[in-house]
Amino acid sequence: MNDMSAQLGQTQPSLRREQFVFSGSAREYFGIWIVNILLTILTLGIYSAWAKVRRNRYFYGNTSLAGASFDYHARPVQILIGRIVVVAILIAYNVALQFLPIFGGLLSILFLLAIPWFVMRGLRFSARVTSYRNVRFDFTGRYGGALLAYVFGGLVTWLTLGILAPVASRWMWRYTLGNLRYGDRPIQCDPRLEKLYGQLVMPMAVFITGFIAISLLGIGIFSTASGIGYDLENFSSDIAMVGIEAAIYAAFIPFFLLYVLVGLLYRAGTRNVAFNETVIDGRHMLGSEIGRWRYAWIAISNFFATLFTLGLARPWAAVRMARYMATVTALHSAGSLDDYLSTVMQPEGVVGAEYMDVEGLDFGF
Repeated sequence: MNDMSAQLGQTQPSLRREQFVFSGSAREYFGIWIVNILLTILTLGIYSAWAKVRRNRYFYGNTSLAGASFDYHARPVQILIGRIVVVAILIAYNVALQFLPIFGGLLSILFLLAIPWFVMRGLRFSARVTSYRNVRFDFTGRYGGALLAYVFGGLVTWLTLGILAPVASRWMWRYTLGNLRYGDRPIQCDPRLEKLYGQLVMPMAVFITGFIAISLLGIGIFSTASGIGYDLENFSSDIAMVGIEAAIYAAFIPFFLLYVLVGLLYRAGTRNVAFNETVIDGRHMLGSEIGRWRYAWIAISNFFATLFTLGLARPWAAVRMARYMATVTALHSAGSLDDYLSTVMQPEGVVGAEYMDVEGLDFGF
């Protein structure tokens, strides 16, 4: 274990591993999914809010820890209102860009500054509609933290070509996990920067190697085509232009797939680091043991399976990923969770599934 678990071990004689379990099946979820799709189409998208609630209740209800499952308490109307707000904002933004370009540019800046507020409210909503053993979660993050994690973090990542990506990841994980609460109990997350940088080495190596290989392959194909006398002048100008455009788009596909692969490898690694340095109430530790290549394979193969089946494999893909993520996630608890939860649910604490009104809307960010 890491240094944090060693420190906990000084005060706790042992940590008991409790494994997360996902018990859903693709066949069960397919029935929910197909009804959600059909009703969403028939209602021109309005039912999508109810569809999200049904989907989340299925996945939360089939995810368990120490014999107890999670619950999702959102009301579809809240989700629908949030989506209407977002759609209205996007319509107004695009209309302004079309007819009032200067005003539209100002709206672009305001929209960028509003994204952290949407993220903050969305995370608060998601936390407060989630419960475990009848105790709700909460999220106490503020606007400034979201601005740092989700706007400045993205900027420094792109401006430094990924060199400062671990810094941005640290900001993001500290904000999203470090501001969570379980009932009235704090959750701390402070992933160390050197460990996050350690997760950057392999993705960077894969990116550099892949970039060189794809570039050399492209040069080789172009040289071969030129060598056998491939001449666009033999075709009409329209056909030539179509061929050129197709070649340009085709050249971007392997680079895009490489970017996706590198992102998946890095994301899995940082999730391991962040979870393994997350402590609940100073006594219980999260654990994550994602196999980075395995995670990337599942995500990419899920995408292509869904694409080639025209979406029909989506339920299978979602259940497959949920089951894998549960198998690589655990809670290292100090003693019995039953004894601990009895203290969380005492009247003097913040207790019960109805301990607060849900604040905020689900904006879908």
